[in-house]
Amino acid sequence: MNTIHKIIRTWALPLLVVSGVLLAGCQNGQQIGSSDDAASKVYVAPGEHDEFYGFFSGGYNGQLGIYGLPSGRHLFTVPVFSQAPVNGYGYSEETKAMLNTSHGFVPWGDAHHPELSQTDGETDGRWIFINENNTPRVARIGLDDFKTQEIIEIPNSAGNHASPFVTPNTEYISAATRFSIPVSEDDMQNMDVAIDSYKENFKGTLSFIKVSDEGKMNIDFQILMPGFDYDLSHAGKGPSDGWSFFTSYNSEEANTLLEINASKNDKDFIAAVNWKKAAEYVKQGKGTMMPGEHVRNYIDHEEGGIAKSETIEEVRVLDPRKLDGLVYFLPTPKSPHGVDVDPTGKYIVAGGKLSTVIPVHSFAKMEEAIENEDYAGEVMGVPVLKYDSILHGEVENPGLGPLHTEFDGKGNAYTTAFISSEVVKWDVEKTEVIDRINTYYSPGHLMIPGGDSQNPDGKYLVALNKITKDRYLPTGPEMFHSAQLIDISGEKMKLLLDFPTEGEPHYAQGIAAEKVIKNQKRFYKLEENGHPDAISSEKEARVERDGNEVHIYMTAIRSHFTPDNIEGVKVGDEVYFHVTNLEQDWDVPHGFAIKGANNAELLIMPGETLTFKWEPNKEGVFPFYCTDFCSALHQEMQGYIRVSPKGSDVEIAYGTGQ
Repeated sequence: MNTIHKIIRTWALPLLVVSGVLLAGCQNGQQIGSSDDAASKVYVAPGEHDEFYGFFSGGYNGQLGIYGLPSGRHLFTVPVFSQAPVNGYGYSEETKAMLNTSHGFVPWGDAHHPELSQTDGETDGRWIFINENNTPRVARIGLDDFKTQEIIEIPNSAGNHASPFVTPNTEYISAATRFSIPVSEDDMQNMDVAIDSYKENFKGTLSFIKVSDEGKMNIDFQILMPGFDYDLSHAGKGPSDGWSFFTSYNSEEANTLLEINASKNDKDFIAAVNWKKAAEYVKQGKGTMMPGEHVRNYIDHEEGGIAKSETIEEVRVLDPRKLDGLVYFLPTPKSPHGVDVDPTGKYIVAGGKLSTVIPVHSFAKMEEAIENEDYAGEVMGVPVLKYDSILHGEVENPGLGPLHTEFDGKGNAYTTAFISSEVVKWDVEKTEVIDRINTYYSPGHLMIPGGDSQNPDGKYLVALNKITKDRYLPTGPEMFHSAQLIDISGEKMKLLLDFPTEGEPHYAQGIAAEKVIKNQKRFYKLEENGHPDAISSEKEARVERDGNEVHIYMTAIRSHFTPDNIEGVKVGDEVYFHVTNLEQDWDVPHGFAIKGANNAELLIMPGETLTFKWEPNKEGVFPFYCTDFCSALHQEMQGYIRVSPKGSDVEIAYGTGQ
């Protein structure tokens, strides 16, 4: 780069950043609308279904939002990393264990990136995974009942951002340290050291979670890495299958004021990891088993759908200084954020937040450079390939602040530009911009159904905008974020629809609805209910005392509980309501709530059993009732429980209709 060009790049960007921020606050945004035929393209008639499911991360609400596309209708929210009083997830005795970690019970999470399972490089509709950034975890959600089935913690890590991206046959899910921490290379323990010893002591890890055919997750290995910030990832496909790519910033290894001190190097790195070679090393027993306490929580379907936890003490760690061919660094300008692999698997695209171009690396050239040892140096034993040796091309004029790229399967890529608030369409082979469209405002991720797979559905694009401002009726200082649906079926992109989204939906995934609908579970069969406290009929309903524990085996069916009058409970008792929903019909849940309870309600699906723990601290008679409007006589679905003083001689008694 010549000197003048470098000066322009250095000083033009901050000026344009300011301009971009000012433009983001444009109060005329509501006048900038969609095309004339937009309404007909997003209209889904009453009773008809959307063509696609959209799975949106809930960001700081810790959950997963489900939307229909193209309508933008909010269909459902799956509780994942945060307690959900709406249905008792994380409160009920059956689901509390899902939020256990090595730090204890953690009732909140920061969800970022949903990722659909794949078979042969295509989304398959079995599961969707999502990561938790704050307390590093990955969850697996079944797409048959839209419930969280498993959560595994990531040890020796802090800030699980570059996660959970799948390999083409869901052999592995990757995860990476966003915040490097001081790690003892002897035992991987987080060290009590001065923060300004960062360059000496701080390290990162890249983790690979193996997924069995049934979906069970376990951490197969971790790779020890230099103390950079690892940001995002995607696996290779086609010719690059067997590799995963991780962006990193802060190659300066700064520990304070990173917005300046981590933006000094002209290039940071993409870490190219040969995960197939790593898996071979693991099979050969290479690497070292190191301390790595982490908790795995899972729903045990063989025992009635009750969550269980297990603690795993160790993890295998691979050191690239000791194992050849494991990792290579691809120099990439500048503070790269997203890294994406095109559907052919030939090209690796990075979004340099502070770069004025989009670099496109060639996988074939990368392999050739490795073969020829065409290195520019090394960092902690990791060879650094020469930028010019691996470059396919640079996309000029891609907008300001390029972040993320997805693909339409027709040779085109689409990149979000955060600062200039636009999506830019460009030709992957020619690396030339061919179209651009404004967004409102400041898009982070974007999503094309299947857009990170080998077979995208190149019909719609969703821009996930960080700033909403004037797009909707104001709701005070806090507003939902905004998604925008864009038609990408033609040569020119067309804005179709705005719709608000909960939390901060960092990333989203989309899939053709037909891939998911065919496996839907409508209710749980009573004869298959293996819950140890389930009952199958009202005749089995009962109340039993065991010391200060009182167990109430209750049924719910339209429109009454059995029993609905209960006496003999005393102040200081631990009362467990084991409620079985006897309904065997779709969409007939029953709720359960009791006055003064300190947790949440239960929402019990047909054929399911859930347990509500209540510790009464006052005497009196307390009502309980169904919270879900289940029938015309829903209001009559209620009952009473009498609480007597501690030490009283009131005997257990119960019944319904007596």
